[in-house]
Amino acid sequence: MSSKKTATALVSAGRSKRYTQGSVNSVIQRASSLIFETVADKKQATLNRAKSGLFYGRRGTLTHFSFQDAMTELEGGAGCALYPCGAAAIANAILSFVSGGDHVLVTGSVYEPTQAFCDNVLSKFNVTTRYFDPLIGAGIADLIQENTKVVFLESPGSITMEVHDVPAIVSAVRRVNPDIVIIMDNTWAAGILFKALEFGIDISVQSGTKYIVGHSDAMLGTAVANARCWDQLREHSYLMGQMVDADTAYVASRGLRTLGVRLKQHQESSLRIAHWLAARPEVAVVNHPALPSCKGHAFYVRDFTGCNGLFSFVLKQKLSKEQLSDYLDNFAHFSMAYSWGGFESLILANQPEDLASIRPAGGVDFTGTLIRLHIGLEDCDDLIDDLTAGFNRIHKV
Repeated sequence: MSSKKTATALVSAGRSKRYTQGSVNSVIQRASSLIFETVADKKQATLNRAKSGLFYGRRGTLTHFSFQDAMTELEGGAGCALYPCGAAAIANAILSFVSGGDHVLVTGSVYEPTQAFCDNVLSKFNVTTRYFDPLIGAGIADLIQENTKVVFLESPGSITMEVHDVPAIVSAVRRVNPDIVIIMDNTWAAGILFKALEFGIDISVQSGTKYIVGHSDAMLGTAVANARCWDQLREHSYLMGQMVDADTAYVASRGLRTLGVRLKQHQESSLRIAHWLAARPEVAVVNHPALPSCKGHAFYVRDFTGCNGLFSFVLKQKLSKEQLSDYLDNFAHFSMAYSWGGFESLILANQPEDLASIRPAGGVDFTGTLIRLHIGLEDCDDLIDDLTAGFNRIHKV
């Protein structure tokens, strides 16, 4: 565990002389074949192939090792595996610890592609999935079976933003079966607003596509594991062919250097807009973890050190197709796009029945249209004016 403050670690982690070679940033080393001068060199490289030694491009280059070292330091793990996207990180983290006939427990507020992976891929290998209420806390103990091998968390939850009582869940799981691997999608916290491994999580998974890269121009997944799980995660991911290119690893390293200041601005702007939305007559509830109206808010206050730009709110009414199209099609500063975490503000909508169809652990408890926002780095006044115009469009249709 690094003794440095997070802001300092974001600047300095992964920047040893081996990786920078005299420059400020890590070098970009693009390579598939890595040359050995002697047989002895080849033998030594083979011995060190899992320890940041240059061996073959799929094991990584100096560019990859620099970023992996940085992520390992920032999240306090034993190592960091890299993947071509967040979904790949999730899938491979789970696959590394299950076999045919096993059982996994997954939060009911999980990212939809994670659910689809469990339902459509794990099921083909006779691995069964049970989804649970994200606010289950210590009650998760009642769902653990003899063949439960993985518990998968995501906090805050996808779209509806529920925050887990992670200490209660971890304690309950360990009490029943300490061998169960607990994996958490920690993307919302960017790995630094919630230090998952310090809370007893075994593997912290992120879509580095979001805040780490920070500019909506590269795809990346990361998984930082503790010492208990690292060797198996690393080797299974390698055998399944998981890797990223050197340029993406470099872009991710560069993104780390400004991550702290970007998150502070995303937080400041999102809180201002969330409070503004909470006072709007059209809004039933704001799902922002930092607001008391969000489910699990008390756990956020206790466990997180800050927030970001992603949250949602629910309208008091369900918009018709015409209203929704007119609402979404005409924003000046909010763009419709999947993903989040970049410098730009984004907006998407979900009807309650659509969300209910992907929430097997209890559906939804609201009837209005849900709007998910990512608040970018634009001026808040411009964003509020844009949202005001959107509400005005709803009233006109």
